[in-house]
Amino acid sequence: MEVILMEKVPNLGNLGDKVKVRAGYGRNFLIPGKKAVPATADNVKMFEERRAELEKAAAEVLAAAQTRADTLAQLASITIQVNASDEGKLFGSIGPVEIASAATDAGVEIAKSEVLMPEGPIHLIGEYSVDVRLHSDVIQAISVTVEAAK
Repeated sequence: MEVILMEKVPNLGNLGDKVKVRAGYGRNFLIPGKKAVPATADNVKMFEERRAELEKAAAEVLAAAQTRADTLAQLASITIQVNASDEGKLFGSIGPVEIASAATDAGVEIAKSEVLMPEGPIHLIGEYSVDVRLHSDVIQAISVTVEAAK
């Protein structure tokens, strides 16, 4: 199935690229999410007429993500206090929800889906570096300090 991308899709292509994808991926993810349209003659013509408008909108979204990344970079560290044992093991874990909530409390709005934790949740007291994907091109690292609650 050939589709025209309406926005940048990681590991697939940029705005306006005509790419060949599996039918299920196109029908079930790209097209319903308005990330792509089928590559028919009418859609190609429509896209070429709206190309400048779509590129301008994509540039605005990227600029907003850069602004959020700069704000996030100024935030020195996020501290989360949790119950822990004497050995430093947490009673529970720290995941994307807790990190997003702590960042929002610190003054920077982050969604839990933007927090990347490839190693999984945090189970020990310490300082960790966590990536936040604000846009497909903008990833900002933040420092998360996990402390035992007193």
